[in-house]
This record gives sequence, structure tokens and C-alpha cells, in this order.
Amino acid sequence: MRARRALLYMPGDDMKKIKKATTLDVDCVCLDIEDGVAANRKKEARLTVSEALKTMDFGRSERLARINAIGSGLENEDLHAALAGHPDGIVVPKVEDAWQVRWVCEQISEFERESGWPAGEIRAIVQAETARGIINLPAICSADPRVEAIIFGAEDFTNDIGAIRTHDGWEVFYARSAIVTHCAAFGLQAIDMVYVNFHDNEGLLFEANQGASMGFDGKQIIHPNQVNTVQEAFTPSNDAITYALRVMAADAQHQQRGFGTFALDGRMVDAPVVKAAARVLARAHAAGKFV
Repeated sequence: MRARRALLYMPGDDMKKIKKATTLDVDCVCLDIEDGVAANRKKEARLTVSEALKTMDFGRSERLARINAIGSGLENEDLHAALAGHPDGIVVPKVEDAWQVRWVCEQISEFERESGWPAGEIRAIVQAETARGIINLPAICSADPRVEAIIFGAEDFTNDIGAIRTHDGWEVFYARSAIVTHCAAFGLQAIDMVYVNFHDNEGLLFEANQGASMGFDGKQIIHPNQVNTVQEAFTPSNDAITYALRVMAADAQHQQRGFGTFALDGRMVDAPVVKAAARVLARAHAAGKFV
């Protein structure tokens, strides 16, 4: 899978902001027709998103579009407007059941066939942001092969369960852990919650590092100022890459000699450590830092 260290939302009805996003070298740009657009601006957002996808060069950034929730009455028009622009993927918010994912994926498949596009090239990224969405993660993760990542929506989740958002975040720890665990089990990427105070870079860095240490692959962001901080937090450091390379080289030598466990720098190295090293190198390669 591609790197999704930072997923930047841009309001779908604001062409100026979308154009700005194309200059940021961010892993993912998500043109939003849902929460980032006022109720009376949905039509304008559909037209703007479709035009932007057709006419703008986003460089290496993944081009995503977020539709309104299934059951909102807006999803069908949103989806078809976004698909007309041939995006790289569709973000589906507030998913609670697998059938919602399957419905979206069936619509995408039909659009691909009618347009003569390669089958399965448009990805699906799902947002779990309610209690029901969290407890139904096994079915949601396995709903369709198009699904590549699960996004955690902390603000909607805490509202749904009646919790209060805090700096320490214990009220969302279980849900975040559930997202990471299920994504690992089903071979998907896990995208962490938004840090809403885009003026607080110190708090953003803390939360991004926390998410990376928990096993998330990336983080949602809402402002251009957050791009570099978040992408660096989810990119292995030079020291981590150097150590991972040493582990892999030493493991290859010891395997040839018939040793499955060995010591490196005074620490025991076994299969889980080697697997972790391989994961570090894979993330570095995806981020363009290691070849």
C-alpha cells in the first residue's frame, strides 16, 4: 500500500483551498463534501470537487473525496459527482455496518464498468466513528477488497458514547486500539484522529508520536500547517532505519549459520524483532526515504 502518513481535508466547495492543497506535497488530499461543507453548499461542493479532480494536478498526493454518510440522502449524488472526476479513492464516513461499505463499492464497480476503467482501481477508505462502528469492525474490515484503510473519528465517537474529550485521550484509547488491532488483523492501514487545535504544534506532535507508537500508519489533518509535523512523525528516523538494516543483515547471516536467535548490541533478536525491522524499512520505502 501507499504511504498515508497525513490525510488532509479540504472543503469541497472552496477551489482556492483545494488549489493550495496541490502545492503541499502531502500524502493524501481529501476533498470533503461532508462535515467541511455547509448544508446549503452541497451542490456547489459536488461541482467543485468534480472539476478539481478533472483539471488539477495533485502531484504525488493521493486524490480522495469524502461523501456524506450512507442514509443521509446525499450519498448517491455525492458519490456520482466524485466518481465523475476519477478520484484515487472514496472516503465513506460514519460507517456502522458492512452493508454500507458493500453498497459504496458496488456503486464504484458499476461506475468503473460504465466508464471503461480498470476494475478495482478506485479504493475505499472507511471511517469508524461510532460505538456501533467500532464493535462491527471485523465485518467492516472484510466487507470488500477495495477497503484499504480505516479512519478513526474521535470527535463523533466521543459524542456518540457520551464521553468528554480530554488532552490525555483515555476516553478514546479503547477505540483507537481496536482500530489498530483490526487493521493489523485484516491487512489494512489505520489512520488516527484529528488534532483540532491547528495552532498547537507541540500538542499535535505529541498526539502524532503517540499514534505512531500505537501502530497507526498516519493521521488526519485539517490545516496545511500540520502537514510536515505529522508526516515526519510517521516516517522512521534515520537511526531507526540504520538499526533495522543492521538487524536484517545480521539475521541473514545468523540464519545461514543455523541460528534463529542472536544478540545485537546486547539485545536479543528473534523473529518478532526481525519482523519489526522489516516493517520499519517498508514504511521508510513507502515514504520515499529508503530505497
